Amino acid sequence: MRVAFFSPLPPSPSGIADYSEALLDPLARLAEVEVFSQPGHQFRPQDFDLALYQTGNNPCHAFVYETALHHPGVVVMHESNLHHLIADLTIRRGDWDAYRREAEYNGGAAALAYARRVQAGDAGPDYEGLPMTRRLLESARAAIVHSNFMRRELQGQGFSRPIAHIPHGAWIPVVDRMAFRERLGIAEDTPLIGIFGHLKPYKRIAESLRAFRRLVPVEPRARMILAGQRHPDYSVDSLVHTLGLSDQVRILGFTPVEDFAGYIAASDIVLNLRYPTVGETSGSLLRALGLGRAVVVSDVGAFAELPDDVCLKVPVGSREEDLIFEFLNLLVSRPDLAQSMGGRAREYVERTCKWERVAQLYASFLCAVKEGREWREPDVTPAPPPESERVAPEYIAGWVAEPSAREYLAMHSTRLARTLEITPPGGPCDCILEMGSYLQITAALHTRLGYGTVRGCYYGPVGRVDRRTVVSEEGEQFECEIDHFNAEKDPFPYADGCFATVLCCELIEHLFYDPMHLMSEVNRVLRPGGHLVLTTPNLASLRALSAILQGYHPGFFHAYIRPAQDGETDARHNREYTPLEIHQLLENSGFEIVRLETGSFRDAATPEFAWVRHLLERYKLDASLRGDGIYAVGRKTGAVRERYPSWLYA
Repeated sequence: MRVAFFSPLPPSPSGIADYSEALLDPLARLAEVEVFSQPGHQFRPQDFDLALYQTGNNPCHAFVYETALHHPGVVVMHESNLHHLIADLTIRRGDWDAYRREAEYNGGAAALAYARRVQAGDAGPDYEGLPMTRRLLESARAAIVHSNFMRRELQGQGFSRPIAHIPHGAWIPVVDRMAFRERLGIAEDTPLIGIFGHLKPYKRIAESLRAFRRLVPVEPRARMILAGQRHPDYSVDSLVHTLGLSDQVRILGFTPVEDFAGYIAASDIVLNLRYPTVGETSGSLLRALGLGRAVVVSDVGAFAELPDDVCLKVPVGSREEDLIFEFLNLLVSRPDLAQSMGGRAREYVERTCKWERVAQLYASFLCAVKEGREWREPDVTPAPPPESERVAPEYIAGWVAEPSAREYLAMHSTRLARTLEITPPGGPCDCILEMGSYLQITAALHTRLGYGTVRGCYYGPVGRVDRRTVVSEEGEQFECEIDHFNAEKDPFPYADGCFATVLCCELIEHLFYDPMHLMSEVNRVLRPGGHLVLTTPNLASLRALSAILQGYHPGFFHAYIRPAQDGETDARHNREYTPLEIHQLLENSGFEIVRLETGSFRDAATPEFAWVRHLLERYKLDASLRGDGIYAVGRKTGAVRERYPSWLYA
């Protein structure tokens, strides 16, 4: 499917520009997309199946609006009122006749009379009562909105063609929270409240500042930052001064997007209030939720639809200021509550608003519009593969006869059993590959998980194939061929797409030259939708943090290995990984994350590391994914995205 994508892109001063930039990469993996980001680019409608228009009130969307009228397609309505845009297209161009025509076309004689008053200077353009969307909606083939509120708004304006409710995508950046606190000169335990985005009156800034003034006597350490472009007709600086908050409130003004995310991460509480609303969904809000911040929103429009357990909602009315104060006081006095709410917010956006999921919904809806069929929202959130019936460690041990292997198994039985639990079950026609196979869990892939064909591989000369047979204590017999090759240099000796699942367990940390060669070959031999199960030690575990804070090496197995008497040396760990790096590795390699967790690596309790968890909690750093072993499952969604990612290769 060929899609013409109309939207401004950064550095255009529009939040929709940032939205479009984030959407384009995952959408381009699902459709052939050509971007039209500024006026004047030649557009040949006959070359495309559909045109997609990202519409907004900012003047930089003028070319999008005008093209959409001439070449109807699918419009993305980020807000239900385009009066500001129409005023820019008419009044600012000195064309009052066009403005009056648009007013009359959208609102009849009463609107025309009001437009004449606007022209005479007796009134301002009525943005709230006259949305100015009629021409666009009459021409559009279909619409995309981000909330049920917006769906109702469009239907109330007479739009009867297909509408898709697709969540606004969420940014989940990696930010050094403490570095930005240091930049602000704020200690780790100072309560910090932030307001982000264009500093306009409808963001309820005056109400928020008055509520904050009431908080300061209760918690004198509290501080507030306002990060966003100042509005020329709204003097926030004088308001802060008048309220006597110059020592507690800092206005940062416009900040680059990378710093913008950093200041959100530095905050403990984010106020994202607004009234009135025209159905917009806030990009600043999605960033705050993705960063796991405690958020307070107005209980209006699209914001009212957020789950009640991921934010606090303030009704607009006479008690608005009182409730803002009460919520701030609650979250400042109960930082544990703020952290738990922020954690749920991050889980919500990871589950619902990831850009890959948003792009899949876009592609599905655009296909339905192209084909003229009804669209029903598919469930594109990857479901974790069903865990198998638990394979008891005793069953695994029953296949191990050699004393040295039994000694190893006694230390790693929980890890091996957990690996089997997270591996998707197979069927008689499914093939599975276990890399680095020692035949500890290999038999269970057939006898317990149901795979018809089980193949193993190991380091060795290309072309060598060993046929191994093992017999369990119960008398079960299992045979498996083990192929030999170098997993980070040689092409794997398998056809494209021949495996349903590949296990890469306790292997990637041994690689010396080129781990993305292994990942690229795994992608190639997996069928579309196939799974990669990857386990490896966790370099960001509580154990590792404890070691490095006390001056020791954080690696799990960092020591060199003594050669055996015959001169052979086992492969040592060359590079251990963190859960974040495994997440990046899977995404770079064409996989979506189905499961990413940590747990026991060796069967030993570690209560001595509780102090490290307390330290993380004190500095409000992420204490999740701190187990000794990483357990990850990825589902193949396409080709390798980045062969040499910069975080892994110099």
